[in-house]
Amino acid sequence: MSDEPAQLSQLTDAGSIPDPPGLADLKRLSDVPIDLTVEIGRTRLTVGETLELRQGSILTLNRMAGEPVDLLVNGTPIARGEVVVIDEQFGVRITDIVGQAPTSPTPPTEAPAAPDQV
Repeated sequence: MSDEPAQLSQLTDAGSIPDPPGLADLKRLSDVPIDLTVEIGRTRLTVGETLELRQGSILTLNRMAGEPVDLLVNGTPIARGEVVVIDEQFGVRITDIVGQAPTSPTPPTEAPAAPDQV
């Protein structure tokens, strides 16, 4: 595992999207290191099963091939993505941000006002 910082590439022009409120406060934390983990799946074993693992052992995970992987920051899920290969190295293309509502191209319409009651 390398201690070199991850190289991130932007697919969109960052100048075209306005900064959300409070981002200036968060920018003060931009140099704080965090652990980013990409999780492809999990399994549950007994201690005895773990002790029987040898080179060549195969573990079945709780995900199917082709399913999105989870991105966790300090153990908390923040996004999902798909595994890609870039210049013989693995990478992850972000496909979904956890907890963020999908953006719609048109603003939501207001509900019609309730009719006056007599």
